[in-house]
Amino acid sequence: MGQTQQPQAMSRLAPTTGRRGFLSAVAAGVCGVAGCGGQADTGPVSLLVAGSLNNAMEHGYREAVDGPVQVEAMGSARAARLVADGAKEPDIVSLADETLFESVLDPDWHARFATNALVLVYDPESAAGRRLSAVGEDRWYEVLLDDDVSVGRTDPDLDPLGYRTLFLLTLASRHYDTERDLRDAVPVPGQIYPETQLLSQFETGGVDAAVAYRNMAVERGYDYVELPAAIDLSDPAYDDRYGVASYELPDGTTVSGRAIAYVSTLRADLGPVDSAYETHISGGYLGNYGLTVPDSYPTWGGDAPERFAG
Repeated sequence: MGQTQQPQAMSRLAPTTGRRGFLSAVAAGVCGVAGCGGQADTGPVSLLVAGSLNNAMEHGYREAVDGPVQVEAMGSARAARLVADGAKEPDIVSLADETLFESVLDPDWHARFATNALVLVYDPESAAGRRLSAVGEDRWYEVLLDDDVSVGRTDPDLDPLGYRTLFLLTLASRHYDTERDLRDAVPVPGQIYPETQLLSQFETGGVDAAVAYRNMAVERGYDYVELPAAIDLSDPAYDDRYGVASYELPDGTTVSGRAIAYVSTLRADLGPVDSAYETHISGGYLGNYGLTVPDSYPTWGGDAPERFAG
């Protein structure tokens, strides 16, 4: 975990009321994670977000938010390490795995604001795609075991989609009671790509199929195999089952399978940040980009202020 920096001086905020006003007060009192991020009041609010949120942020969030924002997207594990080490100082951090907030960053509180699922995208015009379309969710793994079929994935050391792909293969081996361990048999080192480039490789024919988040497939109109809830990491009711899969990150942190949740925290004390944060976690734009926002969201983790979490 990176060293904690000393908080910057607080800015004066005008008295406000209501939930948005309370967010201003919370922002003024919280310098979580690795110190306050902070820019001039006239500058854009900075957000560092999971790569799988990139399209929703660039095309949905920017239209919904009031005021200028600066959005940077990358793999969540990498983002968490950069913030923890002080190499990145965003006002808002939003990651694709709550485990990274509980281990690498450890802010005082965070919001859970969206969920997702893993799917297997394929080109229906390719030979591999036609086979995947024919067998569906019952036998998709048999196609992936063919040495002639290439499967794109992301780097498990850099983002949750990468290690969740490995979780999926572990869970699938158990779910289908396969003779071969899919986690050992399917992954190929040369078919690893950055999260923001994975589907570009798929589109250009660099790989026959790819494990992706459902929102990534929906927003691009791809054909995909919808996987059983017991293995797609979408349903908290299966957390005990998901938890049998794990992966050790380069810093020694071990992450275990659990239902996918996007989480976010404030790191700055500037007036414009509260409004940008509220719009971000409200979920109004997220459903248009294939993400799921349960009726109960946002929910809160950690020591969230009582009125904020109420």
